[in-house]
Amino acid sequence: MAKSIRILLAIAAWYDYEIWQMNVKMAFLNIFIEEEIFMDQPEGFTAVGEEQKVCHLQRSIYGLKQASRSWNTRFDEVIRGYDFIKNDYDPCIYKKFSMKDMGEASYILGIKIYRDRSRRLLGITQSSYIEKVLKRFKMEHSKRGVLPMRHGIKLFKKQSPKTDEKLKRISNIPYASAVGTIQYDVQCTRPDVAYALSVTSRYQACAGEAHWGAVKSILKYLKRTKYMFLIYGGGELILEGYSDASF
Repeated sequence: MAKSIRILLAIAAWYDYEIWQMNVKMAFLNIFIEEEIFMDQPEGFTAVGEEQKVCHLQRSIYGLKQASRSWNTRFDEVIRGYDFIKNDYDPCIYKKFSMKDMGEASYILGIKIYRDRSRRLLGITQSSYIEKVLKRFKMEHSKRGVLPMRHGIKLFKKQSPKTDEKLKRISNIPYASAVGTIQYDVQCTRPDVAYALSVTSRYQACAGEAHWGAVKSILKYLKRTKYMFLIYGGGELILEGYSDASF
């Protein structure tokens, strides 16, 4: 989804398209469920004299395991009925519900959008998202990092904790959570930390102090560069690909 959004933003920047966003009102409640599901009467809406009875659920509601899938199936059926064609690469994108017009898009999925329409440039940043990430991992008051990964750093599996004391300490460190959170940055606006993240991602099952230090280096770097933009536009709309010479 993030890649598709970036592609659409790049196209919009080149052609100077308007960017608008819409929201389906109470999406999950638009679906009749196939399964037979019963639930307790909602608090505050209990029928007097029938307190022991339960409700027979007719529609999908938020919190059901199958709600997201049911909505996706329903949305797909409806939008195909209007002759939209699903994209082969991203099933969430269609070509060609009661919708809420939310105006010109300036913020979507944690991504802030800035435009210079006179030069057909579009910039995206996740500064607010990064600030929340730093606060979540108690790094908001840390020093600012110069690079996403220190020069000469070497990480190995043998650096994993061996003693009970170290194992207990590392078990309280949200290593996998931090890696996953940074991954969203990489997917959306921060390809500059992709390599550092790929290295630290290898040790999620056996992380040690050295590995955690490397993850914190990425967070420190993001703190210093949180206002950096990924810029689209300003050149020809040509798809370019790169690969290693020995690939």
